[in-house]
Amino acid sequence: MSEEVETVEEQKEEERFDCNSYSAHVLLENTTLEKANNKKFPSDTFLVWYNVEGKELLDVTRSAKKSNVFDMYYDKYKKGLKRIEWGYGTVNPTLWGYKQPDRKKKRK
Repeated sequence: MSEEVETVEEQKEEERFDCNSYSAHVLLENTTLEKANNKKFPSDTFLVWYNVEGKELLDVTRSAKKSNVFDMYYDKYKKGLKRIEWGYGTVNPTLWGYKQPDRKKKRK
């Protein structure tokens, strides 16, 4: 019975925490610095270091404003938030993830 109560509380917390309400998007969670150094990320990414249960974790998060990232992580982890730095991405944010449409064959 107590296990059911814990899982319901965890689900409610996950439902309550929505990245879209902070105008931010987490690209990589719990990653390494080598993966976060990818130049193919957009230039509006941030590297966020935080502690959970004594372990230091790193996320790559995308947002237009650093304050949005801070608000999101502070609301989720409170005092576990350690630092926020600019990411290493070089791609224009408006072009990131864009795929060119397939070309149609010309009639002869």
